Amino acid sequence: QVQLMESWGGLVQPGGSLRLSCAASGSIGSINAMGWYRQAPGKERELVAGTRSGSSATYANSVKGRFTISRDNAKNTVTLQMNSLIPEDTAVYYCQADQTLQLGPISRTSRYWGQGTQVTVSS
Repeated sequence: QVQLMESWGGLVQPGGSLRLSCAASGSIGSINAMGWYRQAPGKERELVAGTRSGSSATYANSVKGRFTISRDNAKNTVTLQMNSLIPEDTAVYYCQADQTLQLGPISRTSRYWGQGTQVTVSS
């Protein structure tokens, strides 16, 4: 089992910056992907940024060039640096991690979620 602990978001002004962090604990072996999702009121949860072992980072088009995701495998943490924030970034942000275990010929992947933290961008 994996537990994910997110830092708190907050209220920021348009054009401001905010950094979110997430730490994984528990049975943290074989975590091959970590990332951030967000869900705005009335909308589906969407991938904001993600990292996967052996692959480049992936970003939603709406945040590309403004957000940066980084993962520290040794510390089992993932960070989302958010710059040039706009009101449309307002949402609950969720940390996620994928763990893939190989059991003989079967590969089993489990997805874990943080509790979510509110980020509000408003003047």
